[in-house]
Amino acid sequence: MATPDRRAPNGARATKVWAGRLSAPTSARVERYTSSLEVDRRLGADDVAGSRAHARMLRSIGVLSSAQHRALDAGLRAIAAELSSETFAVAPGDEDIHTAVERRLFELAGSVAGMLHTGRSRNDQVATDLRMWARRACTDLLLAVAGLQEALVRRAAEHRRAPMPGYTHLQRAQVVSLAHHLLAYVEMFARDALRLGAARAGCDELPLGSGALAASTLPLDRDRVAHELGFARVASNSMDAVADRDFAVEITSACALTMVHCSRLGEELVLWSSTEFGFASLPDSHATGSSLMPQKKNADVAELARGRSGRVIGDLVTLLTVLKGLPLTYNRDLQEDKEPLFDAVDTAAATLRMLTEVIAVVHFDVDAMRVAALDPALQATDVAEHLVANGVPFREAHTIVGRLVARTLAVGRTLADLDIEEWQAASDRFTPNVVRLFDPESALRRRDVPGGPGPRSVARQLTRARTLVARTRRAAAGG
Repeated sequence: MATPDRRAPNGARATKVWAGRLSAPTSARVERYTSSLEVDRRLGADDVAGSRAHARMLRSIGVLSSAQHRALDAGLRAIAAELSSETFAVAPGDEDIHTAVERRLFELAGSVAGMLHTGRSRNDQVATDLRMWARRACTDLLLAVAGLQEALVRRAAEHRRAPMPGYTHLQRAQVVSLAHHLLAYVEMFARDALRLGAARAGCDELPLGSGALAASTLPLDRDRVAHELGFARVASNSMDAVADRDFAVEITSACALTMVHCSRLGEELVLWSSTEFGFASLPDSHATGSSLMPQKKNADVAELARGRSGRVIGDLVTLLTVLKGLPLTYNRDLQEDKEPLFDAVDTAAATLRMLTEVIAVVHFDVDAMRVAALDPALQATDVAEHLVANGVPFREAHTIVGRLVARTLAVGRTLADLDIEEWQAASDRFTPNVVRLFDPESALRRRDVPGGPGPRSVARQLTRARTLVARTRRAAAGG
């Protein structure tokens, strides 16, 4: 089969793979504007792996001779080594990593390199490379999620019985335990892991062989290539295969929600490490100071986790906006899919690993938390439920206790300061046991219900949390 020689008469390769159609060289400014090499060069190893599998398939169906295949494979292996050792050199005129690899293959293998593009387009080639990269990215993110979950579980196990205030509207609400609070994040990240696992499954489809949009007249063995590259299935529709970036959206979306959870955890650490809360402190190795105020010690890592969530949310909006108006099939707009996807993955992975380290070293001041949990107002709901247990409708009990709270606040007292006569003056349904409701440890024990913050309930939640971590790690391993 004759193939065009991509070398110019002087031995230099033609600058563009599509140059035959156009009569004028590309403007330098156009080249700079349209180049994606700085972004997509991380796909180089995947491009080579996909090309090697494609070449083996072309050999199997008789398009390549054994000698041609050996020459191509030797060149591709050499390029893989250059990419691995970071000695691969790009050249002026390389539009992207795919054309850079092809240009280098011409230099190493000669004109037989022109055979490699048989039966494929850059459209399906790029889509395949990106899916291969994305599968690995999901695995890496799953491992990072598992690491943070494990750190949270370890710290929760240390503080199963440590009471602290729980908050609504950032106001003290009811007594919980530090373990219960930390395990809430394990649940959040478990949902993130499910989304990442589903996103990885969405990547597991081979576009290669779809060509530009209408497949090929050659008898390509797509199942063979799918098997070699580890894809679970072959794309069913050649037009959808080259235009689909749902998998990129799904990964970016999963990263965005993961970063929202990281942001919420970061916010807790910022609040807890403030003087106003005093619940936590970071070691000097994980904090920063002020260029002006010598006394300052700042939780900058937690603040950056909070701040960078906005970037990843922006990545998701960027990708959705790129896709929303595109007709089938390929449009150059799709070149803009990689930067938001790569940024979302990189930012989420780095943030997960940084927070894992922070959770491992943060000091929780459980004494300060207990002092805050001694606030008698935290037991107001328990007092109302004491009345409910003695036959008072909850709305009526709520009103009775609310009036008592207002009355004590007005005179600088607390609910714990009331004697039994004062309680019974407010309602004859109060029993002497009401004065024993204000110990935070007792408040936790009263909440030993499924999903609650009581010690036995937390013990069950710790068992569940370890199961969730194991599930995340199985997902990372492909199970």
